[in-house]
Amino acid sequence: MNILHLDSNHPLLIEQLSALGHTNHEDYSSTKEVVQAKIHLYDGIIIRSRFRIDAGFLDKATKLKFIGRAGAGLENIDTDYASAMGVHLISAPEGNQNAVGEHALGMLLSLFNKLTISDREVRNGIWQRESNRGNELDGKTIGIIGYGHMGKAFSKKLRGFDVNIICYDIKANMGDENARQVSLEVLQEKAHVLSLHVPQTDATINMVDTDFISSFKHPFWLLNTARGNCVKTSDLIKALESKKILGAGLDVLEFEKSSFEFMFSNETPLVIKSLLKLDNVILSPHVAGWTVESHQKLAQTIIDKFILHFYQKKN
Repeated sequence: MNILHLDSNHPLLIEQLSALGHTNHEDYSSTKEVVQAKIHLYDGIIIRSRFRIDAGFLDKATKLKFIGRAGAGLENIDTDYASAMGVHLISAPEGNQNAVGEHALGMLLSLFNKLTISDREVRNGIWQRESNRGNELDGKTIGIIGYGHMGKAFSKKLRGFDVNIICYDIKANMGDENARQVSLEVLQEKAHVLSLHVPQTDATINMVDTDFISSFKHPFWLLNTARGNCVKTSDLIKALESKKILGAGLDVLEFEKSSFEFMFSNETPLVIKSLLKLDNVILSPHVAGWTVESHQKLAQTIIDKFILHFYQKKN
């Protein structure tokens, strides 16, 4: 096969595809229009999030057999249209699920113990012990929305804590030994912490808004390592200021550029500037699944699934 790589990934991806006899071409800078003009030459595409692969693009990809995305979600691909064309889709949530679970736990512990605030204060000669008194996880109920690979990885990281873990998912029978599946209403009644691990869909965009937040019985901490537009920022700010949300750990932000490589498409929106001023918010630049180890594991997952589909299933 002729395979076009549109984003850089771990070298093992090209190395192992070459060892299998496939021809690999790399194009990390051409515009979508330039790529679209030559996509008819290729049997496969490897991409992360550089641009959207839509129906118009796929119509030009007359030889296309597969698309591999070195990441968890497929929201930058018109999956229905691709599937109708017989294009095999490969994603790699197994490759960075552990990284996301660890990052979410790190954010949660930092929020509970006010680590970013106290670190900044001490560096500036401020020694405030009482105002930096922390909270303990023990006895808290952790609510996870979206109990796929990422949600399961986070719950596994919580095993060593004396916490109650519940989960909500649109699919039935997703709970396991680490989390009991409940209705959304029960989760909103019980949870002291909410962690989002949902894909980007029409149902999850702006899911966390004022009505959603108000439905929680307890003030709670919010973690979002999923997609930024799952949370309506203006409503989050109101909840943080009113203490309905006690703190937020955000690896992703609303209005974040779809490529994930840059902050925003234009100037920073005013609502984001307001968020940046709040002390009870921890931010990171969409790196929850972006570790040294996951870099390799994402690539290897794509290779393993490629081999399973094109080789092992035919034997």
